Amino acid sequence: MRIRIRWKDREIVGVVNETPTAKAVYAALPVSAKASTWGDEVYFDLPVETELAPDARPVVDPGTICYWVQGGALALPFGPTPISQGNECRLISAVNVLGTLEGDPALLGTIRDGNTITLEAV
Repeated sequence: MRIRIRWKDREIVGVVNETPTAKAVYAALPVSAKASTWGDEVYFDLPVETELAPDARPVVDPGTICYWVQGGALALPFGPTPISQGNECRLISAVNVLGTLEGDPALLGTIRDGNTITLEAV
């Protein structure tokens, strides 16, 4: 399953896997929300309720598409956050991994707090 994340005049595409959380996120599309940033992570509210997956983890690779169960948000880390050790992408708590972005995840660095993000199926 492929998704598109759009903001202002930019976009990035990602591939999500077939997990229960990824399927729930995909079923909720399209959705638009206001972005928040935390270090080199963008996140935004997503109307999906799900459980923390057995393989959930707090450290992921840049460009990983994540669902933050505790915060009810899609999380898109592309570099260090305030709690990272070194250059790792460490989120505030364990997240469900949904898939990966195609292309350079550093493009997410152009998103600012309050930008409208649209997430849609491709």
